[in-house]
Amino acid sequence: MAEKIVITGIGASSPLGGTAPESWEGLLRGDSGTHRLEHDWIDELDLTVKFAAEAKVRPSEVLERPKAKRLDIASQFAVVSAIEAWADAGSPDVAPERLGVDYATGIGGVWTLLDAWDTLREKGERRVMPMTVPMLMPNAAAAAISMHFEARAFAHTVASACASSTESLANGFEHLRAGLADVVIAGGAESAIHPITIASFNSMQALSRRNDSPETASRPYSVDRDGFVMGEGAASLVLETESHARARGAKIYAEVAGAGVTADSYHITANDPEGRGAIRAVELALAQAGASADDVTHINAHATSTPVGDIAEYTALHKVFGDRVHEIPVSATKSQTGHLLGGTGALEAMFTALAVMNRTAPPTINVVDQDPAIPLRISAQPIALDNGPQVAISNSFGFGGHNAVVALRNMN
Repeated sequence: MAEKIVITGIGASSPLGGTAPESWEGLLRGDSGTHRLEHDWIDELDLTVKFAAEAKVRPSEVLERPKAKRLDIASQFAVVSAIEAWADAGSPDVAPERLGVDYATGIGGVWTLLDAWDTLREKGERRVMPMTVPMLMPNAAAAAISMHFEARAFAHTVASACASSTESLANGFEHLRAGLADVVIAGGAESAIHPITIASFNSMQALSRRNDSPETASRPYSVDRDGFVMGEGAASLVLETESHARARGAKIYAEVAGAGVTADSYHITANDPEGRGAIRAVELALAQAGASADDVTHINAHATSTPVGDIAEYTALHKVFGDRVHEIPVSATKSQTGHLLGGTGALEAMFTALAVMNRTAPPTINVVDQDPAIPLRISAQPIALDNGPQVAISNSFGFGGHNAVVALRNMN
């Protein structure tokens, strides 16, 4: 029988708080992390969308200055959350060759890249930082975490758009199951609230334009949803084999019971209208968990608040769960955090682990008039989950047709 893989440490820097507990508490309160951006370039460039969900605490407030200066802000977030998760896990005593890193980003060091371009144009080649490439490369976060903790088993990077960090959790799960490590630091980070990404997403008509009410702009399942809200931050989870965790007396948040990763092979930005890839990802995660659709007690949905995306995910879920999907408590946590792109899956998996451990499904805010075509069970208040075994899934879907789902089970 395959050994169980468990979560023993969590860390996060999100629009709701600078730590995992603060983020969870803000989530349960129904806080919104979205606000008007107070940067000169918002008005200088006359951007249509003037708001986003910035992380509540800047990583430079936590990291020592020499380390921060050598990392893009996305990697700074990653290291801050990994340090928190490692301490939360009790700083496991593990040989470097048995410690691995599976980390993700959707875009990587966009601020470093575009700042360097500005420097080159305005000040010349000699003023471009020597560390520009090591800071902008997508694997920078995984490398920084690996070096900080002396993790030598492996340091892998996934860049699968908005499915990235859920896929990194799936990889961590598989690597531990394969015996390639005893402990893995997994997660994802993103800091891409930049003029070019805001303008680009707006050009695609993907972003909400509710400048008059930023805090209510992300409204999954609402009939008047008009796009997603950009978010930033990171979340890290310490995964390990159950035997390793039990041997050292570690606390356990939840079991990573299964994972499913698929591709639509349909369109670079649009969902497969039949949801075939999403359906297979959910089914693969449940099969690996040894669970059926009837066992699922909670769903953390991808639910970005886009008119097309929300209905496409509902269609896929309805095909997996049938009408029972209308009874399962669903949380659309992007209503509060915005969309962290490559970091979103890890943050939402963390929320899902806390949900099954605490038997509480987080609220979904800003839904004044729920779309009758998406009759899911959501609430503006936390929903108590039943006693007994809990199996939950956390969904992530990304541009390029990437689908990633993790299934989590409570251990208490």
